[in-house]
Amino acid sequence: MAAEAGSNQSVERALGVLRALSAGRSELRVSDVAKATGLGLSTASRLLATLEAAGFVDRDPVSGLYRLGLDVVSLSGTVLNSHPVHREARQTAQNLAAELGLGANVAVRRGDRLFYLLNFEGRQAPRAFVLAGQYNPLHATGLGKALLSGLTAEQRRELLPGTTLHAYTHRTITTHEQLDEEIARTLARGYSSEIEELALGRACVAAPIRDASGAVVAGLSVSGPLSAIDLATREAALARAVIEAADSVSIGLGYVGPAHVTPQQIAMPEVVS
Repeated sequence: MAAEAGSNQSVERALGVLRALSAGRSELRVSDVAKATGLGLSTASRLLATLEAAGFVDRDPVSGLYRLGLDVVSLSGTVLNSHPVHREARQTAQNLAAELGLGANVAVRRGDRLFYLLNFEGRQAPRAFVLAGQYNPLHATGLGKALLSGLTAEQRRELLPGTTLHAYTHRTITTHEQLDEEIARTLARGYSSEIEELALGRACVAAPIRDASGAVVAGLSVSGPLSAIDLATREAALARAVIEAADSVSIGLGYVGPAHVTPQQIAMPEVVS
């Protein structure tokens, strides 16, 4: 039992090192890793050396700084390729980005945040980084609202406790009453929208993706700068395109229509982060 506990602790510490390297700055000193993980310098150095030998960490031979290794990409690629939503949505999202010139994104809920499974950038919405694997809040994004549409008001309050929701800009929804209204609007029209609620100068339109049981298991959105997405004149057309794309993915997952959804099936199953 003692050996097993020691092994588990080593695994937890190694995972902590990987998480430290994946957060914030792309390259860290040994002392940075030790500080981020609460480990001693010698322990952090030993774990980094072990992970480097395994290919999960790379060390710059000149600066001596550490970063995640390319073998991590192999693992993440395998995870994504085996995920049913990713398999069904990848080509659809890629086509949508090319057709509209905007970013096309697919996310699932992990705990109280959304997790990006994939994204493609159109010519009018370039990014200097990959969204896949990143998290964002649920209440301040169009994708998050699409995901929350699979929960009841009580479930949303349990998931996002407190009377005030965090404000990212002056346009962020900050009360559950406002969020209830947004979710009701999403359910009534089949899509959600967001304008500068998470970041100024950006907007998105999103729709839920359902599985064979009718549960909301993911969301699909198009996003971009206000100058490109231009919701004042394009919202109807963008909403139609997003809904059709999300429906296509849902059909691929076995969804056959609202007649087969029961109240017990509406709530999206919890995904433990």
